[in-house]
Amino acid sequence: MERYQGQVALVTGAGQGLGRAIAERLAEEGAHVAVADVNGDAAAAQSKALEHRGLAASAHVVDVSSGPEVGAWIDSVFGQHGRIDVLVNNAGVIRDNRVEQISDEDWHTVVDVNLTGAFYCSRAVLPHMREQRYGRILSMSSMSWRGNFGQVNYVAAKAGIVGLTRGLALEAARDGVTANAIAPGLIETPMLASMNDKAREKLIGKIPQRHTGDPTDIAEAAAFLCSRNAGYITGVVLDVDGGISIGSSIR
Repeated sequence: MERYQGQVALVTGAGQGLGRAIAERLAEEGAHVAVADVNGDAAAAQSKALEHRGLAASAHVVDVSSGPEVGAWIDSVFGQHGRIDVLVNNAGVIRDNRVEQISDEDWHTVVDVNLTGAFYCSRAVLPHMREQRYGRILSMSSMSWRGNFGQVNYVAAKAGIVGLTRGLALEAARDGVTANAIAPGLIETPMLASMNDKAREKLIGKIPQRHTGDPTDIAEAAAFLCSRNAGYITGVVLDVDGGISIGSSIR
């Protein structure tokens, strides 16, 4: 499929994990993908890997927690291509701990990257999308947005993504711009790999499908929500989690 032929897609945190998979999928469907990451080496490696396959990509070093840095990046991409069709707010970090042990720095780092970064990026692209009367904004929430032990900062940020998405959807609807979110479950990413085996197995046991997801599962959902095919879908949070968000079942 070439649903994104001629389009320009921006993906933050695209140097690894979910962002990498999403960037690859959008590029495979014809988009020029602006691969953004705070890790310049990771962004460059992903961009080169896509270009080596004959796909269109460019690497950008961006700290999404900096409003001026985000603004300069968006201006640069728009100046080069003259359009921005898709924004995927994927950049994220975790600093897990019990609430009493969460430092000011760990609170602000998690909220600034996960939530404020999505706001900065969305705010910067929206005028361009309004002008062309078309756009797709997709943000990564998490199954944790409903609440999770030892993740007060992360839960607050990911719940904030849900609110941000719904507000954006209302403000942009008349201009042909949609805003949606994906709430991934346990997906095989470097973030999940850092979890100890005992905790990992306990969580997997709660998944109705009894296995973790793959980054391509998220990329598939993202490729749909960011396409023209999803034009009548806005303000939704799509759970991609093997059923874990359904709740406990009686067995």
